[in-house]
Amino acid sequence: LVVSAFSFNLLAMTVLNSITATRSRVETSIPRKHGPAIAGYESALKKFFEHVLQALLKHIDFEVVQCVVIASPGFTKDQFRDYMHLEAARRDLRVIIENKSRIILAHAPSGYKHSLKEVLDTPGVMSLIKDTKAAQEVQALKEFFTMLTNDSARACYGPKHVEVAHERLAIQTLLMTDTLFRNTDIASRRKYVNLVESVKKYGGTVHIFSSMHVSGDQLAQLTGIAAILRFPLPDLEDIEM
Repeated sequence: LVVSAFSFNLLAMTVLNSITATRSRVETSIPRKHGPAIAGYESALKKFFEHVLQALLKHIDFEVVQCVVIASPGFTKDQFRDYMHLEAARRDLRVIIENKSRIILAHAPSGYKHSLKEVLDTPGVMSLIKDTKAAQEVQALKEFFTMLTNDSARACYGPKHVEVAHERLAIQTLLMTDTLFRNTDIASRRKYVNLVESVKKYGGTVHIFSSMHVSGDQLAQLTGIAAILRFPLPDLEDIEM
């Protein structure tokens, strides 16, 4: 759940399949919290939280969902959690009461989908989803960016640079979007499938990122393919991408 004071996105993330899908969107205009308008503010906020709670009850199945993360800028997430727990006790909402430990809070810079990257980097969230494909993708992309910053000769992206790195058996970890891996062009698809199989053959690790997940969106912005290398290849910078 990514919540802001004026809008709400219910982002039900199927972490086992590394897919992010917006299941419900609630947008409410809330008056300023000043002077005579305070009564209207509290009424609108309560109505907003009730809509959020109903969306959660409708779309979250704890038989399937591993954890629920309520995220927002500021204290909106805390206010909603308090409202949810109060209403769960008052209405005897067993699904909330029995799964309290699986509902956690996290900071989000905004109430929009792109903020999920920062939410997923939160230690408490990572510990809950650490064994899922989504968490492994997030961690792999984080390691790539860290390498790109700290030792750029051991990280590369773009089809040409990755191809050259593989020819030199330098790829330790290959990162690729499923858009490339399942390319509609048969020749391109065969090339990337062969690359994946070859990297694995020579002891490398491969992560295929879902284009429907926030980390897949990030990788797509880097041409959709990247690699962490076993050893530095500084001359890659001289090869045109």
